[in-house]
Amino acid sequence: MSSPDSGTPASPLRVDAHQHFWTYTQQNYPWIDQRHAALQRDFLPHDLKPLLDQHGIDGCVAVQARQSIAETAALLSHAADHRWILGVVGWADLRADDLDAQLSRWADAEKLVGLRHLIQDEPAPSLFLQDPAFARGMRQVQLRGLAYDVLIKDKDLHAASDFCQRHDQHHLILDHLGKPDLSQEDPIAWADRLAPLAALPHVACKLSGLITEADWQTWRPVELLPYFYLALELFGPQRLMFGSDWPVCEVAGRYSDVHRLFETAISTLCADEQDALRGGTAIRLYGLQGNCP
Repeated sequence: MSSPDSGTPASPLRVDAHQHFWTYTQQNYPWIDQRHAALQRDFLPHDLKPLLDQHGIDGCVAVQARQSIAETAALLSHAADHRWILGVVGWADLRADDLDAQLSRWADAEKLVGLRHLIQDEPAPSLFLQDPAFARGMRQVQLRGLAYDVLIKDKDLHAASDFCQRHDQHHLILDHLGKPDLSQEDPIAWADRLAPLAALPHVACKLSGLITEADWQTWRPVELLPYFYLALELFGPQRLMFGSDWPVCEVAGRYSDVHRLFETAISTLCADEQDALRGGTAIRLYGLQGNCP
């Protein structure tokens, strides 16, 4: 397993820090319903690589999309076959009595850089974050030097902040800016509730997933850019990273739309700050140095 290096990578490699692969079946991916019809097919490395090449991106981090040990194994297999898949954020049952054994089976999997659970889909996400068994598992994960991706919706930002305060032994990474409710809340109110998380130095955030939180047919960059700018103020470039959320983004736009939105948001920053956002932060916090080409 990889462990982060405290240094800053010398090479300005570009990394898509959040994307997914799957071999689709309705049984395995029940969240991909008719509203997500565009996603009801396989999405595999050969589908993504031309998009990365087109946008000058050197590699990616593949993130789990279902609660399955089998999917973690499949993602690690893809990563073994493709050098440009720099890391995997997989899944393990942190509440399981045999978690240590689960994690030990991947002790030599250098590209396993983190874990994630679909907390947003739990019946009561705030209560899930307080589960003593989950807390016990988090301690094991952090002791092993694995990052943890926190996937919640903005209504649970307060609970996520409390959770992250309790687990400060390694990096925690908030997915999709905490999934702000773009139809109900203005950016300033969202930023006020995100601020306690941003105040925690071991918490980072992904600039990802916003176009699917907006109206899929009518969203405009001018609506979304304030969230990027506020996140930059709160976290700074050294704790933010680009993620496409491909192929989920396909329901609301193309890979190029997501990439253009991100590049617009960072266009006025200095070169070092842009390098951090485009890849340096992801390489440092996920410990990807040894996996980079």
